[in-house]
Amino acid sequence: MKNLKDILYGVSIVEVVGDTSVELTGIAFDSRKVTTGYCYAAQVGTQVDGHSFIAKSIDGGAVAVLCERMPSAFVAGVTYVMVKDSGEALGIMASNFFDNPSAKLKLVGVTGTNGKTTTVTLLHELFGKLGHHVGLISTVVNKIGEEEIRSTHTTPDAIQMNELLQSMVLAGCEFCFMEVSSHAVAQHRIAGITFAGGAFTNITHEHLDFHKTFKEYIKAKQGFFNLLPKSAFSLSNKDDKNGGVMLQESSAKKHYYALKTQADFKTKVIESNFDGLSLKIDGQEFWSPFIGYFNAYNLTTVYGVAMLLEQDKIEVLTALSTLKAVAGRFQHLKIADITGIVDYAHSPDALENVLKTIKDIRTGNEEVITVVGCGGDRDRTKRPLMAAIACKLSDRVILTSDNPRTENPDAIIEEMKTGVDAASRRKVLAITNRKEAIRTATSLAKANDILLVAGKGHENYQEINGERFHFDDLEILIEALTENQTK
Repeated sequence: MKNLKDILYGVSIVEVVGDTSVELTGIAFDSRKVTTGYCYAAQVGTQVDGHSFIAKSIDGGAVAVLCERMPSAFVAGVTYVMVKDSGEALGIMASNFFDNPSAKLKLVGVTGTNGKTTTVTLLHELFGKLGHHVGLISTVVNKIGEEEIRSTHTTPDAIQMNELLQSMVLAGCEFCFMEVSSHAVAQHRIAGITFAGGAFTNITHEHLDFHKTFKEYIKAKQGFFNLLPKSAFSLSNKDDKNGGVMLQESSAKKHYYALKTQADFKTKVIESNFDGLSLKIDGQEFWSPFIGYFNAYNLTTVYGVAMLLEQDKIEVLTALSTLKAVAGRFQHLKIADITGIVDYAHSPDALENVLKTIKDIRTGNEEVITVVGCGGDRDRTKRPLMAAIACKLSDRVILTSDNPRTENPDAIIEEMKTGVDAASRRKVLAITNRKEAIRTATSLAKANDILLVAGKGHENYQEINGERFHFDDLEILIEALTENQTK
């Protein structure tokens, strides 16, 4: 149990009604999770206003309420704490409730449009190989050492995150590497968290359904670096035109990495093919099984973070050369002389990076067949862009369904088609059923062709009308290519 007064430490309070010495058994922002002795945090969400459930939370056993508006009537024995922003206050309170676990290990956050998952996953694996006990918070999975914990969001909510970090501390973790999404920054999910460092990968057109403008999206990413203390480090991609902008107002020690310009950590790509990358990082040559220039950036980010965390250079490069591809990130296979690639690319920039990587490696005698869709209930402005990029860099394109969610998948495909110019129409098919689209692509592929299935990557489900059905791009691709081989 924790005293309310103690967990309010650091919170900017507007008004208090009641006794702040009350003992708490827990905190929740979902009234359905409130039990006896809890503090209920009423937040104003995009869909519902948590203030509407204050009475319900008290009926469920809440002895304290955090809110942005005081209710019209008070219940005896319940303490009400009014703040300007419940989300920010909740972050600080959750950190205090779980004994500020982020300050007891070295937590490094990675933000950007693309490359976050690969970077934090590689950092987790690298530091494990270097002999450290490490935690991971990512889109794909959360880990305490090698123990896997299901991930539901890129960045968990403040309560889940601090509970997870506390478990890492109790398990003896020295480091934790964590994806930091723009949503998490904007919603103050990382308020109260102490970071030892932060890294920026890149920023491109994404999440405008939430942020509305690209300027606001940049501001959210920048907000992460503004939270870093003077004792922390910041590491940014100097080749990205917004790489310097990210660190403009940060108090942390500033460092940069690059492939194209001079930087604190500089990488040169010596060779790139389907077998991997030959790189020179800080004057030291090494080979990696990862493919493409975008992975050269990811590997450089990982190397830079490791150096800033005072790891041995040769040990780091040796371990990096043994790391394997991250699930759903340019995962490739070869069956019957056809190269299949599954990638999570679900933004215009990510799709372009993958297809340009294929273009750089291909000999020119094979065809590139791309299967791609766009998710429902998400940024609609990128749909024609995704189709246009696929057409520009592929020989054949199949537009299909991704996770339509509550939207009509045919309507999503129609919006994608508006990005297909007249000259490209002859090479484009539209097949709504994603499984059928993948199977059609494999039937069109000839020996030496390259088949890209983009958009879902590691996901093993398809979300349709609020329900999730098992669906695995890699599984279906392997099955279809194997069947074609036996025909």
